[in-house]
Amino acid sequence: MDGEDRRLDPLKSFTVNSFRLDPGIWQDLVSEEESQVMLNSFFNTQDYWTLFICQHPESGLSFSLHFPKNVQTKVICVSKSGPGVLTKENTRESLIIQEVQGEDALSFIITVSEKVTCPLLSNPETSSTWAAGVAEEALRFMGRQKNEALVMKAHIEGQTFLPHPGALHDDALHDDTQRLSDMKLLHSCDSMIIEWAELVSEFLQQHSSQPVLDGLKPLPSEEFNFWRNRLNNLHFIQQQLMSSRAQQVASIVQKAESVYWSTLRDIHRDVQEGLKEAEDVTLNLTGLQEQLEQVEQVEYQQLGANMAAVMEAVRQVWIQSKFYCEPCRMVVLLQEICNLFIQMSREFLRVEEVMHGLVSDPAPVLDDVRLVIRTLQTFKEAYSQCRTQLESQNQNQCLTQSWDFPSHLAFSHLDKFLTRLHSIQEVLCDSLQLRQLDQTVLSGVSSRMWTDVVQGVYQDFLCHVTDLSQSNCDPTDPDDQSFQLHLDQFQVQVSDLDRRLVSVLSRAFEDCCLSSSAAKLVQMFRLILDRPLIQDQLHPHLIRLVEMVLVELDQTELLFVSQREKSETFSRFSPSAAARLCWTQQLQLRAEEALNSYRTIQHLCVDSGESQLVLQRFQNVVDLLQDFRDHVRLDWSRQLDSDCGFILEQPLIQHSQQGMLEVNCSHKLKGVLRELRCVSREGDVELHPHTARLLTCRDDVTHSYLSLSHMVSCYNQVVMDVLQVELPLIQDQQHDLNQTLSMLQTNTWSCEGVQHLVEQQRERVLMFHSTVCKARANMNDMIGIIQGWAELHLLQHSGESLLEGGASEQSYRQIREEGQQLLLLTQVNRSLYGVEESSESWIRYLDHIDDRLQHGLFQLLLRSLRFLSDSMNPQTCRGPLVAVRLQLQETGSVFEPSVGGDLLKTIITDIYRAASLPARISMSRYDNLQESLQQSPDLIALEQEVMRHVVQVKEEAEHLRAGLDRYSYLWLSDRKEMMQEFLTYSRQLGADKLEAQEAPPTLKDFQREIESLHRLSREVTHLDDVIVLHSWLQVDLRPFRDSLLLIIHDWSHMYTEYLLDSVSDSLQQVSRRADDDDVDDGDDDDDDDKAPSSSLPLTETILLLEAAGVQLPEHLSAQLQSVAVSQFRSASFRGAFEGQ
Repeated sequence: MDGEDRRLDPLKSFTVNSFRLDPGIWQDLVSEEESQVMLNSFFNTQDYWTLFICQHPESGLSFSLHFPKNVQTKVICVSKSGPGVLTKENTRESLIIQEVQGEDALSFIITVSEKVTCPLLSNPETSSTWAAGVAEEALRFMGRQKNEALVMKAHIEGQTFLPHPGALHDDALHDDTQRLSDMKLLHSCDSMIIEWAELVSEFLQQHSSQPVLDGLKPLPSEEFNFWRNRLNNLHFIQQQLMSSRAQQVASIVQKAESVYWSTLRDIHRDVQEGLKEAEDVTLNLTGLQEQLEQVEQVEYQQLGANMAAVMEAVRQVWIQSKFYCEPCRMVVLLQEICNLFIQMSREFLRVEEVMHGLVSDPAPVLDDVRLVIRTLQTFKEAYSQCRTQLESQNQNQCLTQSWDFPSHLAFSHLDKFLTRLHSIQEVLCDSLQLRQLDQTVLSGVSSRMWTDVVQGVYQDFLCHVTDLSQSNCDPTDPDDQSFQLHLDQFQVQVSDLDRRLVSVLSRAFEDCCLSSSAAKLVQMFRLILDRPLIQDQLHPHLIRLVEMVLVELDQTELLFVSQREKSETFSRFSPSAAARLCWTQQLQLRAEEALNSYRTIQHLCVDSGESQLVLQRFQNVVDLLQDFRDHVRLDWSRQLDSDCGFILEQPLIQHSQQGMLEVNCSHKLKGVLRELRCVSREGDVELHPHTARLLTCRDDVTHSYLSLSHMVSCYNQVVMDVLQVELPLIQDQQHDLNQTLSMLQTNTWSCEGVQHLVEQQRERVLMFHSTVCKARANMNDMIGIIQGWAELHLLQHSGESLLEGGASEQSYRQIREEGQQLLLLTQVNRSLYGVEESSESWIRYLDHIDDRLQHGLFQLLLRSLRFLSDSMNPQTCRGPLVAVRLQLQETGSVFEPSVGGDLLKTIITDIYRAASLPARISMSRYDNLQESLQQSPDLIALEQEVMRHVVQVKEEAEHLRAGLDRYSYLWLSDRKEMMQEFLTYSRQLGADKLEAQEAPPTLKDFQREIESLHRLSREVTHLDDVIVLHSWLQVDLRPFRDSLLLIIHDWSHMYTEYLLDSVSDSLQQVSRRADDDDVDDGDDDDDDDKAPSSSLPLTETILLLEAAGVQLPEHLSAQLQSVAVSQFRSASFRGAFEGQ
């Protein structure tokens, strides 16, 4: 049968439309050999009445003569309406094609058989034309097919259907004789019993361990569902066996004494026993099921706490169930529980987070993995406890059977999962350990090189761990062997990195010369050193570190023995005994540091003998130091008590040989107080009576000593710093104070009320000190004010450091205000000293201040005059001091201001005037400060020096002005008269004025005069802007130069203005001639290029004006253009006339 057979057309059309297939797929299907065999069996034989067409997701479209199993998609059912071979003619009428869903296909077959096919075959009218026996055989075949469909449908629904014989009819139920004689019916019943036995036996032989045997990983829910479905199916089978039709079959075979009657009874017995077993198991598994459902709802972190409850529920099932207490079933149940916990663990870990944690942050993932391992280990421990309980119950002669099966049968998959988790944990630990290399920096001679090596190891590790994390594997699946291959490769790579680190660490340990540096290195690589390969390779260096610790302990002991009798060994800033104790404490700390260095590697060393040796050596050093400290404390206690007794009998203060006050035995007292402070801190020194007494009041004595020191310091400061003029003002207060201080010279530190007495005297001294200090501060302020005048800039300066007039008003105001402030401060001091205004001591005090005032003013005047003198001296001046301007007026050139004797007189007067601003401080002096200071020889000499410089610069200024008078004719001459002379004689007359002849100027004469003025203008323009005379007088020539340039411009303008008037007259004459209608040919030849006889040549005049930089006015330019047009027209007319 090929794809072109026309009988396939209905199937092709229906299938292609139903499944929406490409016709080529159908053609490929019918071309297959297996498909052609099935189609031939269906179309060309009477053995098969149904053909199924379905589409599997994996295998695609296919044919089947039996109902396809596990089909969830739709199925096309093709059925024959009658027996016989299908031909091209009867195909469409004999086929019934129906599309059903996969789960409804069996129902469709059953319905078609019951409602269509079987009634059709049972109808005599339909089968009257058929051969004998065909209808009966077809009916039996359809019955078998219907029963198979019913059995399969029930099997799909999880039930076992017991089919009934087709020959069993309701109308024969009341005719026993006919039923007994009907051998065909008995044969059908026997066949059904055989089929029932097979179906029931097949069902009862099903075991919940089958998924485990098939290599699957079932969960406990499948176990619970298995027994629940088993119980339901057994009830269903029992109902079928107790049905009326099943009772008919039992009655028939029993009365016929069939050999299958015992088989039917065995079926009933097996079903009853199965029911008892299923009910018992289902009932006892309910508690475990509820417990597991609760466990699935809790957080994974709380899962470990529920393991004992889960195992207790399992143990109760083993104890209480009569049928489930079999080792094989318990092994299966434990395996399923392990599968559940493995599934929950994998969901908690999440594959992507495990792989990502290898690269990003392994610590959280490592914590999760460790939690999972602990949780699963808790489950195994709970199992061991339950097993132990069962064994103990069995030994106590209980009826409970123990778990004597090997535990690896139940935990094989869990152990594989734990092994995988331990591998992941090891990788994460490696990642966490090697990540500390990121910020590692070694020190030493070759530190940079070894640090680079360590960083290279870290970078290689990142590459390896990145490759491992990017592998497309599931690390939590113990059956995924590809991850194990990647893991083995990663371990080899990490081992290579460990060897590289060993080389670096070995060199680093060799460079360590102290145990502390080696300990720091161990602390830096503490996680790395825990790795077995590194720890094994570095063992010799760790032994060397122990030897270094022993050497340092020996050096500490040797240092103590050699230096304990040398006083220069101890601190100079502490008491000798306290320094000795501190020194021994430092030695003990040194020994403890060496011991701590050893303890950093103690967990890496397994030799207990070395540990005992180090501890024993350390204890020897500590005992030696302790003995020395005890001896020092004993000697210190005795000496300190003697010193304290001496201090308690000493007076508080005394007078020194220089007449100053001082605290009695100050250095001795400070030393005792310092030792008492050390004793209180030490705590182990024995206190004798004097020491204990002084120690109890140490704070009060210390406070009193500080108060005395402060009081003595203030008193001595007043006595040492007092001025001779101030001494009479304070001698009364000082005398009273000395009488009160005598009490402190008679009292000792052992007297009562010392602190109160010291405080009283201290307040008096501080009050006296404060009064004198305030007066002294006021005196210093007055001296500061007076000394500040010597630095005052009295003269007013411009922005170029030139003097502008005399002294500035701001300086006057400052001197005046500060003079008033001096008066105010003297009155304040009088109130502080408490003296009368008329007292002789106060008058001398004011005279002293007045002398300083007069000296300060003298320094101010001297500095100002010296500034003028130095600024006017060519050897010392730094730049111009005074600025004047040279201006051109009607009378000639003059200086402003005038350079003469009054140039600096005003400035000198202003300088002396400053001395009259402050008032006199003295009450016995009434003369004017200014007048007295003006008589000073130093100031008079400076003033004369200044005036001498003024006379010198005046002569030089007059010489400058005389040199510029060479241009005086320009401003002294009358321009109108000079112009008239030029127009008459063509030049300016001098001494030969009477002998000159009249000669009108030509254009060249005008050119000569204009060029002469231009040269003169350029010469004046190049004059200097500023000239400094005698290095201090700045003369500004710009006003003079600008005025002279204006005069020169007026001279030039006089000549050019005359030329412009000449051009204007010439243009007017030419214009009038051009307007004349009578053209005179002879005149044209003579006057074409000339102006009238009274004018200068027009063209040359215009060119001269342009050369002089003078532009024609607009009206002259327009007039010139009009004349040119008129001359052009006249020339054209003459040319046309001559041509005629």
